[in-house]
Amino acid sequence: MTKSISKIAYLWKQFPFLDFSIYAVVLFLSRVFFSFFNPKDSGFGTLNRSRGLHGSRSMETHIDFVQWLDTDVSLNILMCLNDPADVVRAGSVSRLWHEFVVTNGLSKQLCVGRFPQLSRIARITELDASAAAPKDVGSSNSNWETLKRDHEVYASLLQAIETSKSCRSDCIGYAVSASSTDNYPDESIVNTLIPRDRYLNRPSYWSSKGHSDPNAPETLIYKLKADMCVINEVDIQPFEAYFQPGKPIYSAKSVRFRLGYPKSARDESDLLQLPQQQPADDKFIWTYTSEEFPMTQENCFQRFNLPEPVLCIGGYLQIQLLGRVQRQEMDDLFYICLCHVKVVGRPLSPAFDIEVLEPSREFVLKYNRDVFDCMLQSMSNGGHQESNMPPTPSEGFVLDAGLLEYLLQGYQPGVEPMEWDDDDDDDDDDDEMDEVGIL
Repeated sequence: MTKSISKIAYLWKQFPFLDFSIYAVVLFLSRVFFSFFNPKDSGFGTLNRSRGLHGSRSMETHIDFVQWLDTDVSLNILMCLNDPADVVRAGSVSRLWHEFVVTNGLSKQLCVGRFPQLSRIARITELDASAAAPKDVGSSNSNWETLKRDHEVYASLLQAIETSKSCRSDCIGYAVSASSTDNYPDESIVNTLIPRDRYLNRPSYWSSKGHSDPNAPETLIYKLKADMCVINEVDIQPFEAYFQPGKPIYSAKSVRFRLGYPKSARDESDLLQLPQQQPADDKFIWTYTSEEFPMTQENCFQRFNLPEPVLCIGGYLQIQLLGRVQRQEMDDLFYICLCHVKVVGRPLSPAFDIEVLEPSREFVLKYNRDVFDCMLQSMSNGGHQESNMPPTPSEGFVLDAGLLEYLLQGYQPGVEPMEWDDDDDDDDDDDEMDEVGIL
């Protein structure tokens, strides 16, 4: 028997890429030990074997691979679970399994395995709605109670991330800064929050400064709606200069995305005072960097799907625009211009929140059980946004700083704002813009 178990452990360590489900693995182990699996038993590994020529003698033997195999081998098997509900079910199989799952932090290991940045969580704070102040999970009288609560929090986080796949929304809160801006504020990064290429009878887009080097990069930084978000994709629409001869499209060659948080609380407060036309890349720590995606020179919404959902800790997104493809005829310089940017995912706040500890740069994970239950209920009902989340930009308004900026762009008090121009082929406007002919 010991030799068989050793062989199983050896094979499992030699082939860790085999993605068995927990049920298939249990069945596999059962057939190695015995010749018959008893489906009536709910013990995941309770087996029945008969002996004797006439079957007159029977012996029921109970074998549990969690009990028989090494801890590392059992963990490798259970780490194949990819559904948070299965983690909970595994902890409910038996008292032994519950103790094994909780003691070895299975839900935490699954979280950290998928999102390595979670390894920097120093402690968990559970927000109690009935209490005046939050309570630390680690302040429990019993270490076992602490482990159980850790298990619950990480399992809930996994569940929230998985559920977010079917309930997505725009996660951008506001624009922070651009590495360069050609004509500020007319061509500000704020314009990328408007889902149109015209607003108030004027072109709406962000433009970089011109550059003679076609490989010169640019960056745009946005604050997301929450400090913890699950990001699935980023959508970008290059700008077509319809007022220039030939209607050139000023796209980038490729794009890359980074997620992170400010280096310090002081840096975060400074960001609110930083002019949006000034770069702020040196004020952040980036915990995730995506692969490089090619961008096409087309006037359309281009979707850049991340291979797996990404957990953003800190709530800031940087878009790296790599290379330039379009030269402006008037000054013979290369530009990058974007019409609209959208980040698709799901804010996890206020059920989950994060606090960065200085100077260690470790995190405190804050968990609100009551809000989490309400969030799951909202997701199951098809809800897309919590009531306290800022609204997604629409054609009827401009978000926050965007509206203020438009008011500061020369609109005089007492003058009625111009309405939307739905006629994209207005000859008078096109003639006027053709005379300008420059970004």
